[in-house]
Amino acid sequence: MLALEELEYLIEPGENVVYRGKPDKKCFIYESILNPFLPFAAIWGLIDFWIIYHAATATEGDALYGLLIFFIPFFSIHLLPVWIYLGAALLSGVRHRNTAYIITDKALYVTKGTFSRTAIRKPFADITFVSIYRGLFDQFFGVGDIIATTNEVNQDGSKVTIRINSVSDFLEVYERIKELRAANDSGIMYK
Repeated sequence: MLALEELEYLIEPGENVVYRGKPDKKCFIYESILNPFLPFAAIWGLIDFWIIYHAATATEGDALYGLLIFFIPFFSIHLLPVWIYLGAALLSGVRHRNTAYIITDKALYVTKGTFSRTAIRKPFADITFVSIYRGLFDQFFGVGDIIATTNEVNQDGSKVTIRINSVSDFLEVYERIKELRAANDSGIMYK
């Protein structure tokens, strides 16, 4: 089932949908691949593969076999940061397919995930602040992120946020959320 269709089931009776969307695919994929973890994973991988190459070319015959018995399991685990980065980059298409946003006159709905999906409903009454973030790729692709902050606190003490990432009409979505938040604060029904 598609992510947007899943969110449709969560909408409570009497709510009117004012926005449906998904993140811009190009921006989403680029942000997943070219993230701050890339240089770390690349350097880690280069060093490990350099060690493996030099160990394999410096030994012969039975010594090489014994060395490989040790090196293969050790470096399979030692390269874990590289495998994590590659897995996240390769699965970015799946995460994009599972990400969707719906805004109703009463709440924000977001679904996301890779293998399992998480669907979040956040009523406008719980949202305290709304902001726009535009990173390098957002600016390049002409999209933006809307961040809705709540009064709820995470285990680490930071405020819970709901992110609507990489949407092309981010200014309109931002204004719509602000209007709906203000309307819900004042008790006005928005149509």
